Amino acid sequence: MSDAHPGHGSHGSGTTAGTDVATSVGTDEAGRSGGSAVPVSVRILLYSDDSATRDAVRLAVGRRPARDVEVSGWLEVATPAACVSAADAGGFDLFVLDGEASPIGGLGLAKQLKNEVFDCPPIIVLTGRPQDAWLAAWSQADLAVPHPVDPVTLARAVADLARRAR
Repeated sequence: MSDAHPGHGSHGSGTTAGTDVATSVGTDEAGRSGGSAVPVSVRILLYSDDSATRDAVRLAVGRRPARDVEVSGWLEVATPAACVSAADAGGFDLFVLDGEASPIGGLGLAKQLKNEVFDCPPIIVLTGRPQDAWLAAWSQADLAVPHPVDPVTLARAVADLARRAR
């Protein structure tokens, strides 16, 4: 089993006409703008020891989690060592970490990354249940999304953090 799955789902970035971002200039009620807007492009590091969870996350987020946000690439890792190594190497705008992963869960890994990686990107942790949000706060994660992965909730979380990081 490979630790990393580089480039899975990678797509180049581009521009689109129109956006529904509230900060957009000249946007009407239908979300159309007078000019063109460049979408926020994010590269995501995804950690889970479960390939089904990694697949569910990629499918939930998709290529465009919002009209103004696009995923330019994914790096999937299945081990904590591969996650730390990739985080140290940099080049990511967002981390999605599985809190239910083994042998080290995404909550502990989030705390480690926030404390050890200079200018650590925002982190979304997937928690075992909604009541585990306090653990996500302890881990210094920016957002928590409970299992099972809800596509609307996860796509919204990715888009929100991508906009904040802009």
